[in-house]
Amino acid sequence: MAMRLAVPFYCCLTLALTGCTSARDELPPTTQQIELQRYQGTWYELARLPMFFQRNCVQSEAHYGLREDGRIDVTNRCLEKDGQRNEARGVAEPQVPGRTDKLWVRFDNWFSRLAPGLTKGEYWVLYHDADYHMALVGHPNREYLWLLSRTPTVSPQAREQLLAQARKLGYPTDRLIWRQANP
Repeated sequence: MAMRLAVPFYCCLTLALTGCTSARDELPPTTQQIELQRYQGTWYELARLPMFFQRNCVQSEAHYGLREDGRIDVTNRCLEKDGQRNEARGVAEPQVPGRTDKLWVRFDNWFSRLAPGLTKGEYWVLYHDADYHMALVGHPNREYLWLLSRTPTVSPQAREQLLAQARKLGYPTDRLIWRQANP
């Protein structure tokens, strides 16, 4: 039970602290717009750059659902090394009205209710394929990155396509932590 409370707390703390870091001189380009209807649903994390709040996760997935108010419900689920499952719920909204590629995400926990201005994290959609089957999501400071797919595994060609795109955008792909097939 304590771990269930710790994951959202550390998530918000990490996101709040990354908001205070300075970005590199050249920010990575984003997709400019995403069709939120097509983007919603389940995305499986294929790989990620190390995140403190995900330090014990061996399999993660995110669920996005459009709300009537134009915001997006976010549910992140994690299977840990020891078999424990954790979940964090939040809401995403555009950083700039009308633009869907750069979102603020705030997870619902006691810390975000105490300091709402400090707990929103930047979620930039850097790339998605034409069919919305694969995506790259990251932070503009390039410290955080997620390689996402609609399926828990992808072909070697799809994997290389995502890696090449991440390298092109300046993300350190040599530090990626990959999803474990059978924990």
